[in-house]
Amino acid sequence: MTAPRQDPLRDPRFFTDPYPTYDRLRERCPVQRIPTGSGGHHAYLITGHPEAREAFTDPRLSKDTARFFADRPSNRDLHPAISRTMLASDPPTHTRHRRVATPLFTTGRVRALRPYITRVVDNLTAAWRPGQEVDLVAELALPLPITMICELLGVPESDRAELATWSHDLFDATDTARVDAASHRIGNYLTDLVDTARATPGEGPLASLVRDCEEGGLDRDETVSLAALLIVAGHETTTHFIGNAVLALLRHPEAFDRLRRDPDLIPGALDELLRHDSPVSVATFRHSTEDLSIGGTDIPAGFPVLIAPGAANRDPAHFPRPDHLDLDRDATGHLSFGHGIHRCPGAPLARAEAETALRILVTRFPDTRLAIPAATLTWRRTRLTRGLVTLPLILG
Repeated sequence: MTAPRQDPLRDPRFFTDPYPTYDRLRERCPVQRIPTGSGGHHAYLITGHPEAREAFTDPRLSKDTARFFADRPSNRDLHPAISRTMLASDPPTHTRHRRVATPLFTTGRVRALRPYITRVVDNLTAAWRPGQEVDLVAELALPLPITMICELLGVPESDRAELATWSHDLFDATDTARVDAASHRIGNYLTDLVDTARATPGEGPLASLVRDCEEGGLDRDETVSLAALLIVAGHETTTHFIGNAVLALLRHPEAFDRLRRDPDLIPGALDELLRHDSPVSVATFRHSTEDLSIGGTDIPAGFPVLIAPGAANRDPAHFPRPDHLDLDRDATGHLSFGHGIHRCPGAPLARAEAETALRILVTRFPDTRLAIPAATLTWRRTRLTRGLVTLPLILG
């Protein structure tokens, strides 16, 4: 089978609406070779649901980025705290990191945080009034998760906005120099923060994390990388989760009306909202360590493998009428949080934040509408995540 001649994930139309591209690719073959970038390199893209689920758990697909690029020349300059996180490792390194990270987001821990989440949302929306125009991204979807994850890590309030800006820059697919620079700003900042916590043991969230890391066998650099991952992955995708969910509801008024009439349906609606427009379009880097076959396609050793939850979540063979937002659908099989040992440990917190934000919107502003036509909204230009730059609303 001949690969596409150009990288289909770099077409400007893909960033605005990736789903027609995903549909064409999946119909052609749910696992296929595609060009990546303009340097003659190729990767394998997985767009089918069963194939993606299988790939997420196949140990022959490694996430050890350093291993893949060890003998390959590169002009990139990512800070090690960003390039060597838990997301870029395999067991047993990954196991040690995850053992420290998972307790931060248990159901019980998140339940205890819910009153604080509500206070944050109330504070962020305190000045909102019916008839007012607001940018949901800038005024709620972005500051809510960055506030929560920084609170968990003990990042001073005065530094949070700048940290959010750096994290935003880290996903700029159009400017690798900007990405590299942002990685160093984040890495250097967190190195100083962790070093201070290690030098002056005491109480507080960061001191507690440092102790947990030491007890879990993580050294200083690994502690910094875990903190970086929690901040970057802990708010960027949740921001897009909230923005995408609100837009989906406004574009499906019958679904919005159901939640307005019964806000207690919101927790059960979250899986369908995640499935319908996943904040993670393409999962982070994997590569084949040996020859394998997925979905009837042979993948040679040594190739990047891109798993696309955004495509898998709209596989019509698994989710009938996939482009339709159906709040009665059993969407628990969506792959927006990944699957297997790398499934997002922060999923319970992300769900709690999105639920609280949606509840405020449907109960206090039940007649909210888009301030501009949906077709004119601007989307982030990155294939990894799917999210809006702004979401202007007229509160009602």
